[in-house]
Amino acid sequence: MIISVASGKGGTGKTTVATNLAVSVSGKVRLLDCDVEEPNAHLFLNPVLEYTRTVTTPVPEIDEEKCSGCGKCAEICQFRAIAVLGKTVLTFEHLCHSCGGCMRVCPENAIRWKERELGTIRKGQRKELEFLDGHLKIGEAMSPPLIRKVRSQADRDGLTIIDAPPGTSCPVITAMKGTDFVLLVTEPTPFGLHDLSLALGAVRILGIPCGLVINRCDMGDEKVKEYAREESLPILMEIPFQRDIAEAYSRGELLVESIPGWKEKFLELYQRIEAIVKRGNFS
Repeated sequence: MIISVASGKGGTGKTTVATNLAVSVSGKVRLLDCDVEEPNAHLFLNPVLEYTRTVTTPVPEIDEEKCSGCGKCAEICQFRAIAVLGKTVLTFEHLCHSCGGCMRVCPENAIRWKERELGTIRKGQRKELEFLDGHLKIGEAMSPPLIRKVRSQADRDGLTIIDAPPGTSCPVITAMKGTDFVLLVTEPTPFGLHDLSLALGAVRILGIPCGLVINRCDMGDEKVKEYAREESLPILMEIPFQRDIAEAYSRGELLVESIPGWKEKFLELYQRIEAIVKRGNFS
């Protein structure tokens, strides 16, 4: 089973939920940190890293001797990654989505691929838990290709937990798409409610069963719970706003290892997710 842990906004406790859930479940478990712009699951898991690999993506390179300046490559590119000015062809690598359309339409076979660095992937181990994360290169705007590389390590033989990026844009969709369940994490504030509604809308467009964790549940108001009831969104766990939890987080410690009783609660959370997935519905 593949579970994606997501949130409409940053700072809700998404990584806290993902890491504690991963450590609580026994057997073959893999955690993929797909929040490649700011991965921090490693701070809580402290894995022993086995390797770091550079990830690249293909981008077009123009052979000026062959190019006739016809402009067909620029016409087909929806992302404006190629511009033709007379017989000069300019490529904007950071806009390229590596679709290959420009190569297909070039009548002179004047376009070839070259590799552009996106970032790195790290793999490690924490006891029985397998760990992977992606680190987007500083200044790089194209995170989905790197997220797909990390996602490619997901395995339905056992449990894979994906720590998705925050928000509802392309990186989040890339991390969530094709998973068996999306666990949404929010907080009971107006901002939390607003972004939860956006995230839930995206998940339901994808047609993936989902549930909710409310972090810092005893602050704010009841509007998140009211919204969950109206939308038939099951609340699977509530985490209170407590000093011992905040202190454990600030030390980079897992709740399930530092505070008694929390491992059982996260195991119960996993069992509830399993039951929803087996039923094949949203409630």
